[in-house]
Amino acid sequence: MLDDSSGRSFWWSLLFILVFVIILAFVAYDYLGVRPSAGSDGTADISLPPGFAIDTYADNLGSSLVSYPGPDPGPRMLLEKDGVVYVSIPNRELIAVLPDRDGNNEADEVGVFISGLNYPHGLDYSDGWFYIAEENRVIRVRDDDNNLRADANSTEVLIDDLPSGGHSTRTVKVNNDSLYLSMGSSCNVCYEEDERRAAITRCDLDGSNCTVFASGLRNSVGMVFHPETGELYATDNGRDWLGDDLPPDEINLIEEGNDYGWPICYGQNIHDTEFDTNNSTGNPCENRTPSLVDLQAHSAPLGLAFYDGNMFPEEYQGDLFVCYHGSWNREVPTGYKIVNIDMDTLGVNDFATGWLRQNETVIGRPVDVIVAEDGSLLVSDDNAGKIYRIYYEG
Repeated sequence: MLDDSSGRSFWWSLLFILVFVIILAFVAYDYLGVRPSAGSDGTADISLPPGFAIDTYADNLGSSLVSYPGPDPGPRMLLEKDGVVYVSIPNRELIAVLPDRDGNNEADEVGVFISGLNYPHGLDYSDGWFYIAEENRVIRVRDDDNNLRADANSTEVLIDDLPSGGHSTRTVKVNNDSLYLSMGSSCNVCYEEDERRAAITRCDLDGSNCTVFASGLRNSVGMVFHPETGELYATDNGRDWLGDDLPPDEINLIEEGNDYGWPICYGQNIHDTEFDTNNSTGNPCENRTPSLVDLQAHSAPLGLAFYDGNMFPEEYQGDLFVCYHGSWNREVPTGYKIVNIDMDTLGVNDFATGWLRQNETVIGRPVDVIVAEDGSLLVSDDNAGKIYRIYYEG
């Protein structure tokens, strides 16, 4: 048994430790962004409009698949076919497959659809073929036995001479018997030697007869065809080092033969005189195509999708949802969220926010968004290694 002095010493020590822990917690909250969360998966941090909710559809993507010496695994571009979700994981050199066999809106497992690829990024499906854009080539594969693995010996190389370096992601979409390939610039701002860079190229489905469909697009990571009109829309990331608010990032309506300005013009046909210093005759932007929507500079818009599902309220029908991956060189960080654009007014509204905390701690970076077959949104996050499901509860 403790004597009185020992007992008092014990309780004073315990009180001191308790006070110290409380002070440490406040300091951590203030300086490190530590904050309570109602969920263990981080979705409790995300703010959505009334009636909407968010859950984690898949987590820890890539961590148990293969050993890779590069950065942490990061899920990027999404595809859903027959209720099964596919996602590219470039740093893991594979396409993952995420079946939900029990229908509980969570992936049952993380499988490997195809591996051993070179920084695979974009993917699409058409008429029995899965199209995959790697850094240096475009391929297509089949899964005729429906075992959620690419059939052995089914790989066809469609394009095998894509330049590497610079912006290394390639995005592929298939529409009306044509293949569309987006390839970003080799630099921050420069004149390209390969006309396929900073452009969208259109080819036949077998990879032949490739021509530049639209140019002047510094880095159009996201492409989507309008579900009714068939028009092609794309995001575009503006150049760096013109300050915190220039140039704007962009949403563009992509039309054949148009030049969207980069490297000498941006936004609403604004001349980039810091780069194009030798032009003194007329307006070099006069015959370029202006952006459809200007977005906050350095937001880094990537994936985008038109909402045509049957779950969300009527006011969201036809809206364009866009993932902002977030800034890396802006004095005050921006982005790290999902916005919806009213295509009638072209007004931009915050839809899902919270991946950037008020103390500038980043807990996630949205990459791609698709409308799932049940009408929910699926969103990839290459920073947290997750795929989220956003749905309407009413």
